[in-house]
Amino acid sequence: MKTLFRTLPLLALLFVITSCSSVRVAADYDKNARFGEYKTFAFFKTGIDKAEISDLDKRRILRAIEAELLAKGYAKSANPDILVSIFTKSNQRVNVYNNAWGMGAWGWGGWGRGWGPGWGWGWNQPSVSTSTQGTLYIDLVDATKKELIWQGMGTGYLSKNTEKKEERIKEFVTKIMEKYPPGAMQ
Repeated sequence: MKTLFRTLPLLALLFVITSCSSVRVAADYDKNARFGEYKTFAFFKTGIDKAEISDLDKRRILRAIEAELLAKGYAKSANPDILVSIFTKSNQRVNVYNNAWGMGAWGWGGWGRGWGPGWGWGWNQPSVSTSTQGTLYIDLVDATKKELIWQGMGTGYLSKNTEKKEERIKEFVTKIMEKYPPGAMQ
């Protein structure tokens, strides 16, 4: 039983760390779109301008999308087959942790066996942290028909560290673009 109480906090910490670093993705698409016929792309400035993020983050996202599309064999063009747009949203999350975890009390072996650190921590100081969960949508629009043909979405926690921000944005975009093109076209 003691081993269980010692490993539970480590498992909880591992879960929090791995869940914060991952990006959950989903994609939806028009089943009638002929993805094999699309060869060129351009950014849809009107849609991108509406994204409520800093211009620096917009440029980071667009550079990452461009790199992914170029790697897939698409060419950037003034007369594109598809238009790329983005949309973002974020939620602030407040986490409150109660540090008085465990069933023991102060004592060497539990209740009443001497005074000192036991297997219960014995303090009751909650700690509060905040994190931002962001969602990035990447929309691909048929440039001729002006119809949405594919939408990828990635949700995960954002880094406040400026140096890690670009890396995190690349991770978001890479994970989302793994879903494009859909189906057998991959």
